[in-house]
Amino acid sequence: MAQSVCKVEVFTAEIANKVGAGAKALAALKEGGVNLVAFWGYPLGAKAKKAAIEIVPETAAGFKKIAKKAGLEVEKSTGFIVEADDQPGALAGILGALAAADINVSAVKSMQTGAGKFKAGIFVAPEDVRKAGKILGA
Repeated sequence: MAQSVCKVEVFTAEIANKVGAGAKALAALKEGGVNLVAFWGYPLGAKAKKAAIEIVPETAAGFKKIAKKAGLEVEKSTGFIVEADDQPGALAGILGALAAADINVSAVKSMQTGAGKFKAGIFVAPEDVRKAGKILGA
């Protein structure tokens, strides 16, 4: 299964779905001294005027205050960052273990990191965080 797992605080904000909005948000976070573990963004529907950005700061303490100063209204949730050997079925095995425990994964983002490894962000409902953490070994 996973080689390393850490539980992380994830902050979600809505921004305008227009050119440069994500870059502006990232610049403001840089100005606040935020180092990121992960960041991704996506439109909120086809032809959406809004997009969501999801931010995993290296340090969650004080992040809401920095985000507010940057003009971002954020909501906090919990997720897991998993790193494991990159081989066929590796992520399927991890998600299968969660499914076997009756845990629904609400979102997953995964990417090969090189050197035969991959990382995945795995998100479950708040009521399943504790149980998922045990299964994942967080």
